[in-house]
Amino acid sequence: MKADPKGVLTGEHYLDGDHACAEGAMAVGCRFVAGYPITPSTEVVERMALRFPFIGGVFIQMEDEMASMNAILGGAWAGRKTMTVTSGPGFSLMMENLGLGVMMEVPCVLVNVQRGGPSTGLPTMVGQADMMQARWGSHGDYEIIALSPASPQEAFDYVIEAFNLSEQYRVPVLFMMDECVGHMTEKVVIPPADQIDVVPRKLTKLPPEEYLPYRANNGLVPDMIVAGEGYKIHTTGLTHDERGYPVMTAECQDVNVRRLVDKIRKNADKIIHIEETQTAGAEVIVLAYGITSRVAQPAVDKARKEGFKVGQIKLITVWPFPEKRVAELSRKIKAWVVPEINLGQMSLEVERCTAGKARTIQVPHAGGWVHDPEDIYKAIREAVK
Repeated sequence: MKADPKGVLTGEHYLDGDHACAEGAMAVGCRFVAGYPITPSTEVVERMALRFPFIGGVFIQMEDEMASMNAILGGAWAGRKTMTVTSGPGFSLMMENLGLGVMMEVPCVLVNVQRGGPSTGLPTMVGQADMMQARWGSHGDYEIIALSPASPQEAFDYVIEAFNLSEQYRVPVLFMMDECVGHMTEKVVIPPADQIDVVPRKLTKLPPEEYLPYRANNGLVPDMIVAGEGYKIHTTGLTHDERGYPVMTAECQDVNVRRLVDKIRKNADKIIHIEETQTAGAEVIVLAYGITSRVAQPAVDKARKEGFKVGQIKLITVWPFPEKRVAELSRKIKAWVVPEINLGQMSLEVERCTAGKARTIQVPHAGGWVHDPEDIYKAIREAVK
């Protein structure tokens, strides 16, 4: 292993997506991870548990997923970049404390390596059926950021982006891998540390007597502090004022929740990251994410060779959804084709954003394996009729 002086890997490596995700997290400065073993995500924390002693990190195996999510919230307030990792049932267990992290405005990353469900479902097999849960899994009004990688290289690159977004907007960020990406092995290029963009935590410059933990200072994202370094703070999941003290009024609720929502919605254009291919002049656009975006490629290539005007969009940011771009393109095309390893989730967002201006053709798959590209090709042919 080639590593920089701090023990972070550099150069070319053959890694699976789980290990690449772990290396990306370490490269961006994650030094505290709490988790509980669950297939197919365990390899992420196994890698970090192995490597952390060499770079000054700490991994704790918690008693369950609820405790894991709580631990990283506390670790973040103590000044560390933190992460937890899970799948399926563990993701469900983390939802309550995800909401706590949203209300407390805690920067951290939650990695979900998706498998087939519901319940224990298919522990060792692929799924993409947690996408709506990622958006709506916790209760109450809030906005979330979620990213989805399609390769081990993207698992490395985009977990760095996930950490940076969490710091920039003080929100837990979800990293929605899937089992195929987590377990496939490919070449991953890890650049030197000085070539990796790292967003530092924005700490207050105010003295303790002037600092309020939830005062946004004419913006939408308050500055943070490091707990234990001279500042008196109170943070809670209850509706609270700028001091962090509970205030049980509709007026305070309105101020609280609107800012939690607005800091994402009003910055959506900066947050959203998609890749477009040949959408100009297209009659049909295939929209996919994760492993399915790669499985769709042979179908798109075949259709193009036969003269069909087919574009492609790969979602990297899945939440916020790129609704403005989908709406804009819907006025110019005949149909969207949306393959995903579930029975219809993100396709519903596409259908909503088209507002009837273009057809939305789902290509559903219940999980356990990826699509046959021929099924996606047939949907493209149907779309151009």
